Amino acid sequence: MRPIDFSKTLPADADKATLVGRIWRPDADGPSVVAIRGGDVVDVTASFPTVRDLCEQADPAAALAKAKGETVGTVDALLANGDEAKRDPKKPWFIAPIDLQAVKAAGVTFVASMLERVIEERTRGAPELAAAARKEVLDLIGGDLQRLKPGSAEAAKLKDWLIKKNAWSQYLEVGIGPDAEIFTKSQPMSSVGTGATAGIHPVSRWNNPEPEVVLVIASSGRIVGATLGNDVNLRDVEGRSALLLGKAKDNNASCAIGPFVRLFDAAFTLDDVRQADVELVVAGEDNFRMEGMSSIKLISRDPADIAGQAIGPNHQYPDGLVLFLGTMFAPVQDREGPGQGFTHKVGDIVTISAAKLGSLTNRIATSDKAPPWNFGVSHLYRNLAKRGLLKQ
Repeated sequence: MRPIDFSKTLPADADKATLVGRIWRPDADGPSVVAIRGGDVVDVTASFPTVRDLCEQADPAAALAKAKGETVGTVDALLANGDEAKRDPKKPWFIAPIDLQAVKAAGVTFVASMLERVIEERTRGAPELAAAARKEVLDLIGGDLQRLKPGSAEAAKLKDWLIKKNAWSQYLEVGIGPDAEIFTKSQPMSSVGTGATAGIHPVSRWNNPEPEVVLVIASSGRIVGATLGNDVNLRDVEGRSALLLGKAKDNNASCAIGPFVRLFDAAFTLDDVRQADVELVVAGEDNFRMEGMSSIKLISRDPADIAGQAIGPNHQYPDGLVLFLGTMFAPVQDREGPGQGFTHKVGDIVTISAAKLGSLTNRIATSDKAPPWNFGVSHLYRNLAKRGLLKQ
């Protein structure tokens, strides 16, 4: 089995980064909130029982910097125990760096991925028909959609023209229309962290990783930080019907987030998110290798606008939320043969990275073979109570 490389997990400027994460502590039979300080992992759960509690502070980065705690090991040691396939269950390891937040995602926020969603729809999820459908869609739409502002008068004119051509699609509606597509990706406490298995539903034969930046948002709607995510996607399932989005997106281990949340401070702001380049590498046991890049600079909607459509007067999240911003990367590289496109194989190692957010790495398995999700919100609070960590 190909080993996971954790050598580039930390951001390139880790010495300037305010990083919060979570670890599993076997000695406590539960999770802890940790601060990354230099090369050390410091348990600050006594100050902040959940990451949600930290994110609700007026200045989360400053609050984390002041929090005292117990050093439980080095970053390198916990990362070395991170590969789920080779883990020592008696030693701690990193898990997803969020807990009580709702896990939401925005779709069709890049032109490239918007076109691929249209293709999935036109082929009804059949990968062998994708190449011909891609040419048909590009011929029908034409032009440079990248410069088109969603919801603008120009976008409305294009919509009217496409309807007359019988070429309109529900994906074009959310891609260039006024309303963003925002859906529930996963449930609170269900996300997996770096080193863990990421799950693909076993019925799928056409699927892909979706490398994304994930905003971390407090209950007030204020964006307080960011991390990386893999919005694992079943192209064939969603292609059959958009009403199957839940099955395409929300399965055991299908949401990977991490490695850490980087909190906003003087060295890292929303403008850094707007300029981020997100890189992807898929390395297979069959020696297949695929690389790609998604630049937030090319996003159709500003991250703050997407966040504003997710939370506000019409929709509250008292425990905050995290929000996947979407991806422009929809892989079309053939893996098995001409015209077959890309799909995952069991054992693939997926690495998603950005210079200021580090790297998130997971090994692919089918969701029924990935470790089951069995530690939810009720388990968390019983564990924190047992450890005497709950406050009024």
